[in-house]
Amino acid sequence: MVARREGRSRRGGHGRRSGAALAGVTAGGIVLGLLVSGCALPGPAAGEAPELRGSMKSLSGRARQAGDESDPGRARAAVREAALTLARAGRARVRTSMETVSGGTRLTIHGAGGYDFERPAGRLTVLVPEDAAGAAEHRPITELFSPGALFMKNRGAGVPPGKWVRLATAALADGNLLTNGATDPLAAAELLGGAREVTYMRDERVGGVRVRHYWGTIDLGRAVRAAPERDRGPLATAAKGFSSGTVAFDAYLDDEGRPRRLRHRFSVASTGPSAPRAPMTVTSTVELYDFGADVDVDLPDAADIYAGNVGSPRN
Repeated sequence: MVARREGRSRRGGHGRRSGAALAGVTAGGIVLGLLVSGCALPGPAAGEAPELRGSMKSLSGRARQAGDESDPGRARAAVREAALTLARAGRARVRTSMETVSGGTRLTIHGAGGYDFERPAGRLTVLVPEDAAGAAEHRPITELFSPGALFMKNRGAGVPPGKWVRLATAALADGNLLTNGATDPLAAAELLGGAREVTYMRDERVGGVRVRHYWGTIDLGRAVRAAPERDRGPLATAAKGFSSGTVAFDAYLDDEGRPRRLRHRFSVASTGPSAPRAPMTVTSTVELYDFGADVDVDLPDAADIYAGNVGSPRN
């Protein structure tokens, strides 16, 4: 796992301010201080925008000639079924990345782990960017996902070594889509239950596997209604927290309908005295591979969960 920071030199005052604000956004949930409110950013996800911006009419025309996948109804149905296909697939290994861009500063968090989508429960290891708390290095952070809860180890000032911190995901202002540095892979798929205006782009390859690339937007309200009851709380919170109620996505589905890559793009407005004026672009990507792999996720015992006060980490 690698955390990358690019852009202005740390010696510049503006770079320090931007870096600190961005670190607060990407690591906000990790340091237990949520500092952002969101709104959707329409349009293609990162890496696609120059090719697609301003030309959706032309692309839609070409897509209609590409075969059955280009039928809007079939495209929407395929994308909306993503979470169900993952549940049928059972387990998979996952890689995640979350990139924030504001002004001349770019921060990227990478993570890796595994997920049991049938259970459901998952485990990721992520690394906070170098300057997220003013320190040169940070220990890897372990995150466990389960319905309604996020568990984190190695994060938070005052937490005894080896102890876990538990967060109720429905209590996070964005429903835990952004603030722990990695979008829950199951939540990323369940968001697609609210897909609309879906366009089949083309066939591509992800990890050597042929996939169908779809682009579109998500209605968060519909995603809430389409999700299993156990998962509606966090998504409902996100629907309220993101002011426009829509999110842009790219979905890459294999021949069995399983997502191999999911990318969501958000525009996030910072709050607080050090927040930059311009909104930040947040691009969250989840890659899934090695379906059927042995994935063990053991949730912490009650005795291993720290119940005291947690502060922002300094190292």
